[in-house]
Amino acid sequence: MFYDNFVRLCNSIGKAPSAVATEIGLSRASVSGWKNGKTPTDATALKLAGYFGVTVEELMAPNEEKPAPEIRNGLSIKEQKDIARKLEKMMDELEESGDLMFDGDPASEEAKESIRNALAMGLEYARKVNREKYNPYKNKKKKD
Repeated sequence: MFYDNFVRLCNSIGKAPSAVATEIGLSRASVSGWKNGKTPTDATALKLAGYFGVTVEELMAPNEEKPAPEIRNGLSIKEQKDIARKLEKMMDELEESGDLMFDGDPASEEAKESIRNALAMGLEYARKVNREKYNPYKNKKKKD
């Protein structure tokens, strides 16, 4: 069912289905309709597929649950979701504060995406370093 695929993709990026719909200019009522068995229009399906970086066929395919990778870039699913939430909060704060300006002009979408990618890389690196630094088992002596 389409809705199951949509929810799975939303979960994979740590966002609520209604938040994703709002981000791409759709109503929450659309999400409710999908939950009740309706399918999106071709144009909406194309928008959603582009948003998630999948093909329309993958988006609309019957739910053949593919296991999510446990680890990506050395980070667990939970760590990836935590980073996604922190990243969204940071970007929202930057946009609301009006600090995303270059030479007095608002930042372009490409500049915002570059900032988002740089922040994501920094958060991922910090998580890895902190995990190694504060691992409670790292100083445990090996038994022979």
